[in-house]
Amino acid sequence: MLGSTLTEAAIDDVELIDVSKRFGSVTAVEQVNLAIGAGEFFSFLGPSGSGKTTCLRMIAGFEQPSEGRIVLQGRDVAGSPPYDRDINTVFQDYALFPHLSVGENVEYGLKVRKVARGERRARAGDALAMVRLDGFGERRITQLSGGQRQRVALARALVNRPRVLLLDEPLGALDLKLREEMQIELKRIQAEVGITFIYVTHDQDEALAMSDRLAVFSAGRIEQVGPPAQVYEHPASAFVAGFVGTSNVIEGDLARRLRGAPEPFTVRPEKVQLVEAGAVADPGAGEIRATGTVRTALYLGERTRYTVDLDGGGELIAVEQNRSTSDGEGRVRAGSAVRVAWDRAGDQVLPAVNGEAGTTADPTSPTSDETHPTIS
Repeated sequence: MLGSTLTEAAIDDVELIDVSKRFGSVTAVEQVNLAIGAGEFFSFLGPSGSGKTTCLRMIAGFEQPSEGRIVLQGRDVAGSPPYDRDINTVFQDYALFPHLSVGENVEYGLKVRKVARGERRARAGDALAMVRLDGFGERRITQLSGGQRQRVALARALVNRPRVLLLDEPLGALDLKLREEMQIELKRIQAEVGITFIYVTHDQDEALAMSDRLAVFSAGRIEQVGPPAQVYEHPASAFVAGFVGTSNVIEGDLARRLRGAPEPFTVRPEKVQLVEAGAVADPGAGEIRATGTVRTALYLGERTRYTVDLDGGGELIAVEQNRSTSDGEGRVRAGSAVRVAWDRAGDQVLPAVNGEAGTTADPTSPTSDETHPTIS
């Protein structure tokens, strides 16, 4: 028995092996390899058209790969329909039946499987309790808020006790405050039920907050896989640096002046210290410095984002937390001469990709409310 348990534990819940998907002449996914362990909260992060949702649909069985294999719990499911996979999916639009009550919606999958009525009711009640909707079974879907409908959709997926739950941007229709609350709830539920969650999102904050690991998608390929802190602190390419949070990507002559080598590197805005030109500051060992002028000081509530035009050419973004009451102008005013500095240990040299630096993030991608500057 113990040997059997260890063998089962060693099998990944989901594995994609050399998976590609083409729609006519368009390649949506190209040579993706990925293994997702049992019980992981794993996120697919990327802009629209990056291939993340297509990968999710292939795992679910709604699409079949043009090449490669989809392996679920050690079983190759190529050609298998969705109902023959131990998987459920929660969609952004919830796909609830408005003519059924909340309880009937949750029970629906069990009814299709011909589960006895008493067991259906008991399991539906347990699922609603899990998502904190006790006593809502008799209500109509039209009587619920957006957040409550999202919880019903989640309960309906969990009631079947799937091995893997796929979530396709399920919080996209919610307002910011409710979305943040539901992120906490989803993480709590996943930890409680212990099943594998695969979560698709284009929201970098959502992926960083919820994931055990995440895969960053771009143009049908995976750019990087790892825990959130690793992906954020040590991006594998300029695209990852720009998409997963805001980052300064510095290359060419400016990189040579600042760091002594032409290789591109990235430094996060929150790691850049901004000091007014007249202020006295002792340089730290390994500190990189430059002078410039503040072009803009953008007040963002809990933080202020500065754009600094460097005296040697190029620009740099710096972010400071507003730790004291502000008049909205920021600690340093636009037009001020400043010195920017950061510890060399806080930046990251970008590795070459096929002999060239990684691709710079497209600033038009729907990533966040902040820009992703490249300095050249």
